[in-house]
Amino acid sequence: MAPLPHRPDAAPPARIGLDRAEAVVVEHYARLVRLAHLVLPPALGRHRRVLLAHGVVQRALPGLTTGRGQVPVPDGSTDPVGYAWVRGQVLSAALAFEHRPPLWPRRLPPPRALRPGLPAVWGLRFFPRAGGTEELALDRVLAEVSAPARAAFALDALEELGTEDVAALLAAAGVADPEAALKEAAGVRARTGEAAGVLLASQEFDPCQVQTRPTDLLSRRRKGRLVGVGLVAVAASCALAVSGPAPVPGPEVSEADGKGGVAPVAGARGGTPALNPALLRRTDAAQWADTARVDFTAWPPRGGRTEDTELLGRALRAWSSPEAAGVKLARSRTTPAVPPAGPPRLLYAGDVAGAAVVLLHDGTRAARYAEPLNGSSPPSLEVARTDEADVTTAAALVVSRTESGVRFLLAPWVSEAGTRDLLRPGGDARKLRVDEDGVTEAVAGPPVAGAACERWPVVRLRSSPRIVEDHAFLVTDLGELTAAHLSYTPLPGSGAGARAPREATGEAALAAWARVGCRLAGLERSGVRAVNTWDFAEQTLPEEAGRAVWGCTRVSTWRGPGHVLVHLRPEAGRAAAPVRLVGETGPTAACSRFGQHLVASTAWRAPSGRWYSLAAGSREVRALTVSGHQRERGRTAAVRTDGEPDPRVTGHLPGGEELTEPEYR
Repeated sequence: MAPLPHRPDAAPPARIGLDRAEAVVVEHYARLVRLAHLVLPPALGRHRRVLLAHGVVQRALPGLTTGRGQVPVPDGSTDPVGYAWVRGQVLSAALAFEHRPPLWPRRLPPPRALRPGLPAVWGLRFFPRAGGTEELALDRVLAEVSAPARAAFALDALEELGTEDVAALLAAAGVADPEAALKEAAGVRARTGEAAGVLLASQEFDPCQVQTRPTDLLSRRRKGRLVGVGLVAVAASCALAVSGPAPVPGPEVSEADGKGGVAPVAGARGGTPALNPALLRRTDAAQWADTARVDFTAWPPRGGRTEDTELLGRALRAWSSPEAAGVKLARSRTTPAVPPAGPPRLLYAGDVAGAAVVLLHDGTRAARYAEPLNGSSPPSLEVARTDEADVTTAAALVVSRTESGVRFLLAPWVSEAGTRDLLRPGGDARKLRVDEDGVTEAVAGPPVAGAACERWPVVRLRSSPRIVEDHAFLVTDLGELTAAHLSYTPLPGSGAGARAPREATGEAALAAWARVGCRLAGLERSGVRAVNTWDFAEQTLPEEAGRAVWGCTRVSTWRGPGHVLVHLRPEAGRAAAPVRLVGETGPTAACSRFGQHLVASTAWRAPSGRWYSLAAGSREVRALTVSGHQRERGRTAAVRTDGEPDPRVTGHLPGGEELTEPEYR
């Protein structure tokens, strides 16, 4: 869903004109129906809930006058004040469906749900397309909370409103205790984390793309009546394909196997807003320097073909229905494949390395459409998650990947770009040429799978001083549309608190990454957002064999969960000498700010040939017990063994709490 970062200049009026309200409903129909569907009581059943969601939005036209406070509205909306008014009407109507009079039977739907109204369907049952296990779990959680809590959760995760704005909207919609609803919604948000917006934007919660089933055929036959299929207005109105004044839409019906139809022609009069190039969101060129939200929403449209409606239309159709458009779709395992729910944001449109390229962003995902200019191969579409992106993870997108290398489109706040070899910390960075649209020259890609890891190119970027002072950082290509951010957490200082990750640009960071950089191989197309290497302990090796550093490299994904590699880095004669891999595990919170305690152990053979069990713990560890041996004070231990050991370590934290070693694979 698109973000909502600003407020209208004036509070929504008590009433707006019919034509104006209808235009708002048509422009934001899918978004409003999804909001109504989330707020309506799940006890209504999937079929009735879908129809009522469409009915609530289609009846959100002037007729009732209600004063509403000033609230955020969609960025790029053609009528932000009108949208705020219509959204308030939809929210009030959806909340009213859970109100039951005293003594009303619980087995019956609320009175409003029993009222006849349009859209109406005979002979068919509608239900949204099935999502994954996470979506199903969230649906069950939402069914257990109140309607105001569902509304608060949706306004937070989908509309991206702040707490004060959500409370004001709920109060204006008639909720008696907005604070209680916010607390209840916070409990739901705690169970979904950063993925809340993506989950709600999935097909599980989309009443505009539905599957159909017949009603009881035998019962209808016995009664001697065969009720017709669903009304044409309900099945087709979501497509808005009628010329002339735009009709109020309804759900898009698909076959029972879940395959949707071919998307309507983008740009055609009456086409769906998500497929209309004229409705693409466009950010002002200077907004990135005047906002506290420095992410993809601050990217202005760039490139020489931003006004090429035919190219933009083909890109939108491809994202909406890749199979129908005949394009090859690529995405990571965690990236939803559903089409955008509303008009996406245009980031780039132009010719790069022999292809016409369009970059789009729908609030939680970025998409790259590319078609060869010579027609030598079919167009391609790549989609990647970008939810909760920031100044570093929204700093670059891959605009082209060819045999000559990778070209990035840089964020407007990047003031300097260079490239260096991660495996050679003492080498100099080479300046990258960047054209006026922000596209870099080709950068050599990392080694292909199975090849010798002799170099690992990374890109060094620097943020403009207009948003942050002296901020340089590293990103690398892992085969996806987004670049992965590399960071470093140094050894704990004496008596110091826990250290936060910092940019991997200093001498110690580059030295550490030179030893572990090749471990990035194998992470291609796995939805990696950032990789941090944390040096959590330093140990003197037995028999005066030098020193070694214990490290934990955490690979964090856009979805949230990550996996870790624990390693031991003995002193080496060359900068890129391989590390000793202690173990790998995941998904886990270890080595993150939610998993700051860690112990690890490994078998180690001294130059003399004798074996030792080595163990280490993070900053808060006060003592270690290795494979049942006597407890030793301190954060490191070395126990001599008769043969090659298989050590296990237990750490002891302040207060007596024990910390066990993770189960590695």
